[in-house]
Amino acid sequence: MTGKMSNGPCPRPTDVVVLNVPVIRQLYHWDCGLACSRMVLKYLHPVSEEEFQRACYDLKLTESVWTVDLAYLMGQLGVRHCFCTQTLGVDKGFKKQSFYKKHFDTEEDRVNELFLKAESRGIVVKKCSVTVQEIQAHLNHGHVAIVLVNAVVLMCELCSTSVKYCCFLPVNQKCFCSTPDYQGHFVVVCGFNRTTGCIFYNNPAYSDRVCCTSISNFEEARMSYGTDEDILFIFKDS
Repeated sequence: MTGKMSNGPCPRPTDVVVLNVPVIRQLYHWDCGLACSRMVLKYLHPVSEEEFQRACYDLKLTESVWTVDLAYLMGQLGVRHCFCTQTLGVDKGFKKQSFYKKHFDTEEDRVNELFLKAESRGIVVKKCSVTVQEIQAHLNHGHVAIVLVNAVVLMCELCSTSVKYCCFLPVNQKCFCSTPDYQGHFVVVCGFNRTTGCIFYNNPAYSDRVCCTSISNFEEARMSYGTDEDILFIFKDS
């Protein structure tokens, strides 16, 4: 990534890494990012539900959670992080996408202000692209990452049926939406296999499995227009 942040001494590269990150299911259609945050926090060190909820309250997190919100959440809880993105603020082109349309006008100023104040608040944000090799190197240190993907594109090779965006609604709630071109969704990347060329990740749509996809599918999903290639690196030595 441009402007690399040191992970410390590099351990010897391994062909297979699968970190024991607990899987936590999201409760609603909008809280996948918060579910992913709970996963990484539980992996790093226990944070009480009271402490987590207090941080969410202090940050005024609502039903529209952006990657920068998750970076602020990590900062609020004292977790070392680095948020990499292609756009330091809100891409105005997103307003045309059905996924962003509902909250765009009310959220644009709020999110842009978070980016402007990030440095003064101790939130580490870098404008850069990240390669899959850099993600693998990060995982090789025992660290994890929350990645914004296009759920319409992401396909798990282990699940018997494709996970569509409607599956991210609460249990038993029927979806009447038409299939969009883009559906933003957060996942926790927790491993890889160099030999088979796959990436392991926790999908908060489930509570009972670790998912797996090819590197090519993972790259397509995280680089789809709408993601800004957002990735929140979380460091275990927090």
